[in-house]
Amino acid sequence: MLGLATQISAQQIPADTTQMDSIRLDEVLVAAVRATRESPVTFSNLNSERIETRNLGQDIPILMNYLPSVVTTSDAGAGVGYTGIRVRGSDATRVNVTINGIPYNDSESHGTFWVNMPDFASSTENLQLQRGVGTSTNGAGAFGASLNVLTEAVSEDAYASLAGSAGSFNTHKATLKFSSGLLKEHFEVSGRLSRIRSDGYIDRASSDLDSYFLQGAYLDENTLVKALLFGGHEITYQSWYGFDPATLGAIGVDNDLESNRTFNIAGIQFDDSGNFEGFYENQVDNYKQDHFQLHWNERWTRAFQTNIALHYTRGRGFFEEYVDEWYYTNILFAPDASYAFLGLDNPVIDGEEQTTTDYIRRRWLDNDFLGTVFSAIHNSGPLELTLGGGWNTYRGDHFGELIWARYSGSLERGDRYYNDDSRKDDFNVFAKANFTAGDHWRFFADMQYRSVAYEANGADTGLVDDTFGFFNPKLGLTYQFRPGSSLYFSYAVANREPNRNDYEGGNPRPERLHDLELGWRSLGEQLTLNANLYYMRYKDQLVLTGQLNDVGAPLRANVGDSYRTGLEIDADLRISPRLRWQPNIALSINRNVDYFFRRDGELTSLGDTEIAYSPGVVAGSRLVWSPAEDLQLGVLTKYVGDQYMSNIEAEGSRLEAYSQTDLNVQYRIPASGGFPEITLTGLVNNLFDAKFSSNGYFYTYDDDFSNPGVVTTIEGAGYYPQAGIHFLAGARVRF
Repeated sequence: MLGLATQISAQQIPADTTQMDSIRLDEVLVAAVRATRESPVTFSNLNSERIETRNLGQDIPILMNYLPSVVTTSDAGAGVGYTGIRVRGSDATRVNVTINGIPYNDSESHGTFWVNMPDFASSTENLQLQRGVGTSTNGAGAFGASLNVLTEAVSEDAYASLAGSAGSFNTHKATLKFSSGLLKEHFEVSGRLSRIRSDGYIDRASSDLDSYFLQGAYLDENTLVKALLFGGHEITYQSWYGFDPATLGAIGVDNDLESNRTFNIAGIQFDDSGNFEGFYENQVDNYKQDHFQLHWNERWTRAFQTNIALHYTRGRGFFEEYVDEWYYTNILFAPDASYAFLGLDNPVIDGEEQTTTDYIRRRWLDNDFLGTVFSAIHNSGPLELTLGGGWNTYRGDHFGELIWARYSGSLERGDRYYNDDSRKDDFNVFAKANFTAGDHWRFFADMQYRSVAYEANGADTGLVDDTFGFFNPKLGLTYQFRPGSSLYFSYAVANREPNRNDYEGGNPRPERLHDLELGWRSLGEQLTLNANLYYMRYKDQLVLTGQLNDVGAPLRANVGDSYRTGLEIDADLRISPRLRWQPNIALSINRNVDYFFRRDGELTSLGDTEIAYSPGVVAGSRLVWSPAEDLQLGVLTKYVGDQYMSNIEAEGSRLEAYSQTDLNVQYRIPASGGFPEITLTGLVNNLFDAKFSSNGYFYTYDDDFSNPGVVTTIEGAGYYPQAGIHFLAGARVRF
């Protein structure tokens, strides 16, 4: 029945046919880093059937919005372009992401930029989100969650499909997919081409996105070899500065969020007297990223199998911006418009020395990321043993290029005003053991050692040459009361290095997490129920401060002792053969312990304060009704409670609670009489037209100019408004 298929993991798939065996071989690509229902790990799965019902052009984080403890946001306001995800209050830099077991997080920022791989959901077989530390994986350690994505499995049957969608804000998507099916019973070639365009809800927050996915595979009874080439090119008009009422008021723009919520300040231009002149038309982020993966999985015996993968990622691009002399000097009070900032001598124009100028710059990132990951799994009797690890290296060139200036002086087009490089080497090995004792007990142990070396020499970071060695142990047990019902407990330690932006604030310390999870799972024919308690205790946690740097990236700082504790419950209730309800709720307390803050020149203890961007209540619901065999109607609701955008509980930093409801419709016309299969999909986002901001920022600075001798702390906040009611509709034809 359409849409009512359960969310399944590899371990729940029977292996009684050749086809099932081939699927299991695909699943082995991620088996070393995934959890099963017997694991003492808290997780949720999302399969391609669930993804397909809403896959009309929005990013993977938006498609994950209704999973437990998940909060998502979109800079452009409608889910296309730059999007973000938080899990248990931890932002995307703390969510470890792998694709087929290969690290995807950016090595320096630790962020995940799904905009670089548009429409990747169309090439996803399934994904698993592990909350908390989870199992050992590759790449940066998980401090809030880990997300591992499995790309499409080998298809035995040849097919071609063409999908298109269109909707609000001039959003449209076109996707072409194909598979040769198994040729000579062993070989398959498949691929995808996608194009997504959107004007965005926010003014000029346009997205121009292209992507591709190409796979070649060799498959026999015990061998799977896959070569994958995928990537994308994104051009998005910048919208990462949000809506800042204080700044808009200073330049004479309507700063009422309710009446002017789509205003985008990026690219703004003024004359020498501060009169508004318009916006720079090419204030864009322009980036290309290509990925290559080669996987070899071999099942040597029924009890022993290995997997080894090589990977290489090539990224290059820039964001272009107009630096307005008046705006930077009089509003931002930033030095960027000065010749001294650019490392140039002040030119003399008509006998007058110029110290500042309007100009256009491009800030480039040119990087390479390559390495290998490997694993071996031995399953004999009561003991399952997994050995694995990986080695990855990153090289990044950062440079700024000048392409125009009003008063050029000695400036030549293409001159670089900064030029620095960075290097990161990451090595890890891990061993996991699962031991089943009798009919009820299952013991779990997981030990990982990770070594990280990072070098950088940027003006923002200073000279960095740090080496870290981390030991990350995990222990757990599962007790099965009866088939389908079990209780689990786990204790895990995770350590994590600072990212590039952390070094802007000085000399950050690595952070450590102790994670305790106690959970209960019950799997029945009519009701599946998962409940878990967690306690995450941090030392030197790098929490978001609420502030952004000059390129719109969130800044973090060490806070000493802090903790997150909560209760998560999710259920899957089959009310009738055609009606299904999947609710979830997460209740949490997130606190900094004895937090200090410098206000009005005095260092003050604020006691225990709420951790920024950590709502105490996050709830979701998915109600699905299939009135006919091939028709599905879904109502999806999300509620996110109040949260602070700072760690000082300032009232001006409060982000109000909000709720959103989406209506999802899908109708499939089966293939018959030589006609192809046709699937029609509709999505009404924010059905009740709620006006809310799902993200924002908060800043403070000391003002010692207004009243000499007196330091006054000034506060301000910005917001990322999300679109009201809007829609997407699409059709897919499969031959």
